[in-house]
Amino acid sequence: MKENPIDLRAWRQFVAVAEELHFGRAAARLHLTQPPVTQAIAQMERTLGVMLFDRTRRRVALTPAGEALLPEVRELLARAQALPARARAAAAGEVGRVRLAFVSTIGFERLPAWVREFRLHCPQVALELVEATGDVQLEAFSRGEIDAGLMLHSPGFAPPGLERLAVAQERLVLALPARHPLARIERVPLAAALGEPLVIFPRRIVPSLHDAIFGLYHAAGRAPVIAQEAIQMQTIVNLVWGGLGIAWVPESVMQFRRAGVVYRAAGEFAPAGRRRIAAPLPGCETSLVWPSRADNAALARFVRFVEDQGLSHPLAQ
Repeated sequence: MKENPIDLRAWRQFVAVAEELHFGRAAARLHLTQPPVTQAIAQMERTLGVMLFDRTRRRVALTPAGEALLPEVRELLARAQALPARARAAAAGEVGRVRLAFVSTIGFERLPAWVREFRLHCPQVALELVEATGDVQLEAFSRGEIDAGLMLHSPGFAPPGLERLAVAQERLVLALPARHPLARIERVPLAAALGEPLVIFPRRIVPSLHDAIFGLYHAAGRAPVIAQEAIQMQTIVNLVWGGLGIAWVPESVMQFRRAGVVYRAAGEFAPAGRRRIAAPLPGCETSLVWPSRADNAALARFVRFVEDQGLSHPLAQ
């Protein structure tokens, strides 16, 4: 049997009577006459099928059922009273949820600071983090599993179909085994670097950056010798430590200290046949990306927050 709902006005009358233990005083508190309050409580008891008050000519007292119900009803009314403010806060992006995927390179320094500051400014927004490479993020976007992502790519080559806010630009540096002869040189000659076996991420992970690195080799008339592929930058650095080859990594990876691995800048000239050509080193960029039609006020607030942090420009240093 379907029960008739009890509206909030009736619950307020119940609380007033429970606290005053007098129908007349409760009615006066609610700016009502006594009969409507008496009738409302009687209807409530019929709906619930239990007595909430013991009534005599001299006193009104809560029954055990009424006593058990009173704290729950007070909480219900408090939550109902807070709903308008919560709705306004949600519309302003002050409450809600942002599911944020990120690549490991942004997690070395900038992301932890952002998370700390954003949670201080918007404590009622749940910022849910998941580490994921760019290809995994695109799949998560298509399934609606994330709201935004921090992706690594070549400058200006963020995935199409997404809104983009550039947050960091970096140089690429070389990760070398500390025992490698080139590790003793502060700026490694490009020709020497291009002749070494390479540890690199698969193209599907960051196509634009993979192509830019390969383009560096081709511009110098060389073909890269791939020693090993790995997905995570930490794994690439560990493979370098193992002596499998050298690696081109974003400068932020230098925050990942691995005993037995050093980071070095590279020169920008390499031989091509009998000529010595300039081969500008590719840089990389990290962008905050999100669906263009996203309808999430908390996400919009997070985007504004990140925008206020400014663009990190290691390339200009």
